Amino acid sequence: MLYLWIKALHVISVIAWMAGMLYLPRLYVYHASAAPGSEASETFKVMERRLLKAITTPAMIASLIFGIAMLVMTPEWLKQGWLHAKLTCVLGLLAVHGLLARSRREFAEDRNTRSPRYYRVVNEVPTVLMIAIVIFVIVKPF
Repeated sequence: MLYLWIKALHVISVIAWMAGMLYLPRLYVYHASAAPGSEASETFKVMERRLLKAITTPAMIASLIFGIAMLVMTPEWLKQGWLHAKLTCVLGLLAVHGLLARSRREFAEDRNTRSPRYYRVVNEVPTVLMIAIVIFVIVKPF
């Protein structure tokens, strides 16, 4: 029964993490079009900080904690290829999370040099990784 609670909390935290990972780069698309110091730019700074610090990062931490807890409870998964593939994609999500956090700091300091188009492309990466993770976990192709 404990395992099912941990699994449910893992899924809930992953959903929250992905919501932030999908919305934050969209905010950056609009922020990159706003003039530094403008009212819009300052509003985006507040939204980005709150989204990252209050939702996205705590959800990422919870996802990792609950995911590790499930691995501790079912260590035989560590011998299965689908889990290796999933964890590789999770490392990719962690890298994108770090990239988004760095971009938030750059925007906060009015130092962004990237175009809205760059953030549109970045916005697609978490989606692709999420699709791969779901397929690996549900289908277990190897």
